[in-house]
Order: sequence, then structure tokens, then C-alpha cells
Amino acid sequence: MGADTRLGDLCLWPYHRVSRYRTFPFQPERHPHMIRRLLPLVLLFGVMELSAQDARELLRDLNGKFRKVREYQADVLIRTDISFVKALPVQATVFFRQPDQFRIKSKGIAMLPRQGFDQVVRTLADTASYVPVLQGKEVFEGRELQLLSVLPLSDTSDLILGKFWIDVSEKLIRRSQVTTRSNGTMTSDYFFGSQRQYALPDSMVFTVDTRKFKIPKAVAADLNTTKSSKPIDPKAREKGKIYLRFSNYRVNQGLPPDVFKSK
Repeated sequence: MGADTRLGDLCLWPYHRVSRYRTFPFQPERHPHMIRRLLPLVLLFGVMELSAQDARELLRDLNGKFRKVREYQADVLIRTDISFVKALPVQATVFFRQPDQFRIKSKGIAMLPRQGFDQVVRTLADTASYVPVLQGKEVFEGRELQLLSVLPLSDTSDLILGKFWIDVSEKLIRRSQVTTRSNGTMTSDYFFGSQRQYALPDSMVFTVDTRKFKIPKAVAADLNTTKSSKPIDPKAREKGKIYLRFSNYRVNQGLPPDVFKSK
């Protein structure tokens, strides 16, 4: 830095444009086209930052509610509605312990998506792995819900996009739609009752992408040898539903010590 350098020479745009020898005051009136081009970008980034701040505050409330549940146990009735699968309703018991221990016990074969019960909780809890964005409001089941999307920060993440419809007043997720590389797109609808203070649903409906849904061989019908008199619509094969109804919740009352051990 030369001895003749003035403090004013070090000021950056928009106040001054720095030259090696002298400074030139930036005059907005001489660059109206630049201002018009830059202003929408400035406003956009400002709106996105405010949206991200609001989204992070909403996520803190949701995750705070999830963390109230240290562990739980519940009975669940599972009913499958997939056009090419023959499966009777199954009675099972589910167990969960923070942060990510989950197990389901059943006498029959329980058909559940991998990104089922705890996937949404684990996805939203990992706040360092995604960017949250608020995307307006939509009406679902007669309620006005806030739509929140999460975009992964890593290009190699299994998550492609997560969308969550949130009841802001009760801090409850009423619907989620998670798209992953490994399991396609799954939509989940949540219906709350006696355990709403813990964000634990009374019932859920999974809508699954059957092209990527892992169907147990014991209950899958061979599509090439089906004896049905009616051909199965190829489009009907792409979507299926799994219905769950919970009862006998035991929240934060302790779990058997060996419930998560493999046998």
C-alpha cells in the first residue's frame, strides 16, 4: 500500500469503484439498467433468507415436540391395498427409542415402507444436511397448512426432496411427501387424536411407489402367472396404499431392555 493511498480508495461498491490510481464514485443514475437487473436478485435473496429463518424456527418447534418422546410402544393394525399383493391384515407392536432405534414385532408378515414411522423424524432432526424453504399455504382436510420443503445439501444424499404440510398452530405434520433415490416417492397422511401432544398419530396412510417398494416374496403375487380374469392396469401397479391404526400407546414408560436386540 503506497504512502499516498487514502482510506476512501479502499471503499468497495456501491460507494466507490477501486482503480489502481484513482477512485470513481459509483453513480446509480448513470447505471439504471444495472440497478433494475440487480434489484430483483437482492429482493429474492432477502426473501429467501427470511423464509429460511422462519422455516428454521418452525423446525425447532417441530423437533422440540418430537424430542418429548424418549420412547414409546404401541399396537398397530396394518392393512395393505396394493393391486398385485395378496395380504391379510396384520396385528403388530411397534417400539421406538430416541434417537433412531425402531422395531416392529408381528405374528404375520408386516408390509411397511422403509422410510415409514421414524424416517420423517430422523430427516427433520438432521438440520445440518438440508436447507428448509417455506412455500406458501395449502388446505388439507379442511385445515390451512404451511408447506415446507427441504433440499439436501449433498449431491450424494439419498434424499432428493422432502415436502411437509404442517399445522402451525398445533406443531403437527399432517402430510409428508419424501422422494429418495432408493425408494422413490412416498406420501404419508397423519391423523391425530389422544397422543397429539407427542405428535404421535392415531392412524396413518402411506401411498407408496410400488415400482421401488420392496415386497416380501411370501405375499407377492407373481404378475406373470396371475390367474385373475381381469388384467391389472399398469398404472394401478405404480401406486399402493398401506393403512395403519394405532392403539394402546405407552409413551415414556420404559421398554423391555432387550427389545432392540437381534434374535
